[in-house]
Amino acid sequence: MARVLLVGIGATLVMDLWTQALKQLGVATLDYALLGRWAAHLAKGRFAHANIGQAAPIPGEQLLGWTMHYAIGIAFAALLVAVAGWPWLGDPSLMPALAVGMATVAAPLFVMQPAMGAGFMASKTATPLKNCLRSLATHAVFGLGLYLSATLIRFCEA
Repeated sequence: MARVLLVGIGATLVMDLWTQALKQLGVATLDYALLGRWAAHLAKGRFAHANIGQAAPIPGEQLLGWTMHYAIGIAFAALLVAVAGWPWLGDPSLMPALAVGMATVAAPLFVMQPAMGAGFMASKTATPLKNCLRSLATHAVFGLGLYLSATLIRFCEA
């Protein structure tokens, strides 16, 4: 189980490095405080918002958002192990990790974006296709991070 935890953390860190590079290039990325705000409102019974940025701020939303972000990354690593099997951790291969990473784009496109006011597949944004492709690329990078993290762990254990 510790390996799954480390793979999830590592993959999420790779994704964060990617989004930091995008920010340096002037590309807008999700502020995880908004994820925390959404989660806090969800705990109070409110799932959907017209615009999460205009919802009432919640104390500690930044920390909650980052915690949720990494917890989700760990959960997606567990999904990969559930799909590929425990042996994958001992002998990681790229394709299952990339496939699961890219499949996880369903979470933002069909749950998070609609719940936060951006619509299904970013349909309420100015550039839906561009935003969907950016999300897919980010989740592909997450999938690559799953593979790289598992490979590094295997290398360190050898």
